[in-house]
Amino acid sequence: MSKNLVISENCCNFNVLKIKTLQTIIAMITEDKVTEIFCIADDFCKFFDAMIVKYTLKNSKKRKYNRAGTMSKAEIMLIIILFHDSGYRCMKHFYLEKVCKHLRHLFPQVVSYNRFVELQKDIAIPLALFIKKVLLGKCTGISFVDSTPLRVCRNQRIHMHKTFKGIAMRGKCSMGWFFGFKLHLICNEKGELLNFMITPADVDDRKPLEYKAFIEYIFGKLVGDKGYISRNLFERLFVDGIQLITKLKNNMKGAIMKVSDKLLLRKRAIIETINDELKNIAQVEHSRHRSFDNFIVNTLGALAAYCLFPKKPTINVERTVDRQLTLF
Repeated sequence: MSKNLVISENCCNFNVLKIKTLQTIIAMITEDKVTEIFCIADDFCKFFDAMIVKYTLKNSKKRKYNRAGTMSKAEIMLIIILFHDSGYRCMKHFYLEKVCKHLRHLFPQVVSYNRFVELQKDIAIPLALFIKKVLLGKCTGISFVDSTPLRVCRNQRIHMHKTFKGIAMRGKCSMGWFFGFKLHLICNEKGELLNFMITPADVDDRKPLEYKAFIEYIFGKLVGDKGYISRNLFERLFVDGIQLITKLKNNMKGAIMKVSDKLLLRKRAIIETINDELKNIAQVEHSRHRSFDNFIVNTLGALAAYCLFPKKPTINVERTVDRQLTLF
């Protein structure tokens, strides 16, 4: 009889701990935070819609048969960002249990989950511009660049995979071969994202740095790993005011590196930490995609959620002004 009582008490304690853990996860999204993000997204969507109406060509002969949706673009963007910041692993469970029940007073005109999935593809461009124009940080003179793989399926299922057939490619990273895409990131020492780019997996890590739009607002020192070693790339970036800093290979004899640059190479783990948070917290990578459009929206939602994190990995950098005369 006593054994049964002990077992029941342990089960009750386990259930209480499980409920407290679930409440802690749900409490990560406060109503004040939801309202704040919605106001920022809604202001941007209103400006975006005004620019679309102003600069798009209108066809007077074509009739408009589809009525306007009940949910606005800002609400859909907000739900996607909140999902990647909530700790939930399933979008359907988050939408039905959290949004439709606990946040129903904030989203009074919710639609069915199937309709919500169909509406996600309509906010891909506004969400990308929202991240580029509003959420990204500013360059401080010290930047870090890296790429991380986005696997869409296991290697054993490559021949059977149909969702990204002809789009995703095979690539190789430090962990081996994979099938999918690459996410290229640039961040500063504060942990803020400066720019991002999504490419197929077979694209070289140095290729995005050749595009002017990817490094348009980058200046100063850019720290990368050995995968970015290239004399032509170094000279091209140096002309644009960017000093590419990488580790030295064993056969690079006679190369000299400053002590400050060596210290920055030791701190390159900051961008590895960002990649880890994007995958383990924001869920930027999973193999349950059913369309390319939703894959893009999922990736953009994870990046937007990370930009809104209250705490990011940072490096304490102290800048001193040296007034000594330097002779060249």
